[in-house]
Amino acid sequence: MQPQVTAFFDEATNTISYVVRDPAGDSAAIIDSVLDFDHASGRTDTASADRIIAHVESEGLRVEWILESHVHADHLSAAPYLQQRLGGKIGIGDRITVVQDTFGKVFNEGTEFQRDGSQFDALFKDGDSFHIGQLRGDVLHTPGHTPACLTYVIGDAAFVGDTLFMPDFGTARCDFPGGSAEVLFDSIQKILALPDDTRIFVCHDYKAPGREEYAWETTVGAQKQKNVHLAGRSGADFVRMRQERDATLGMPKLILPSLQINMRAGQMPPPDAKGDVMLKLPLNKL
Repeated sequence: MQPQVTAFFDEATNTISYVVRDPAGDSAAIIDSVLDFDHASGRTDTASADRIIAHVESEGLRVEWILESHVHADHLSAAPYLQQRLGGKIGIGDRITVVQDTFGKVFNEGTEFQRDGSQFDALFKDGDSFHIGQLRGDVLHTPGHTPACLTYVIGDAAFVGDTLFMPDFGTARCDFPGGSAEVLFDSIQKILALPDDTRIFVCHDYKAPGREEYAWETTVGAQKQKNVHLAGRSGADFVRMRQERDATLGMPKLILPSLQINMRAGQMPPPDAKGDVMLKLPLNKL
């Protein structure tokens, strides 16, 4: 089946969120939502999520899933806010526990922070499946960017998170804790083994040099033929290129707030004795 896909582009973080609809009914899923965050003031806002809510309500959709492709390091998740307003289960890969253990230590979260993924409603393993109405979704574990990265294959569409970008921009970085260029290359092969006409929807776009418009939909066939990091490269060449490129990249601007919140399924850290919510700024950890 071919799901109906509506994209929502957040220019502040270059993130694309998706509403995926069963064409035979009113069931839907939301993938990789954004909670707006002003780094300078520490203020959050729900404008991006409210655009999704307005669409869901205007179309009369019933949200069954709120899915995360991974623990994002460049934007905050709006999953709890969307769940409160629209319902649905929050899902992510079961390797979230690895990410929680790693960054629980980075942020010195202590024993009160559960590292078992229990903040999420569903933890998916490679090969798992789920349904959006009559639409079947299949789960591919595609680590390399992070240990918990998933690709959701829903009908003829694959939502790849950060694993792949548009063909003219390439592939994900692999220098975060738990990342691996070798593992990413193997994960990409799993995606490229899908039929060539499979639609691929990416989580970010930064407009490759020479391209005037943002873009987020491509195909498996186009990735095979045109991806600037993959086409004509062996695995060893890819790993070399990826490691050299990653060595030149700075950390994402929102990595510290994003990880603290997203590893909690989008929930804020517990408030202090005065009821104030605080984020930590660990020095020299990343």
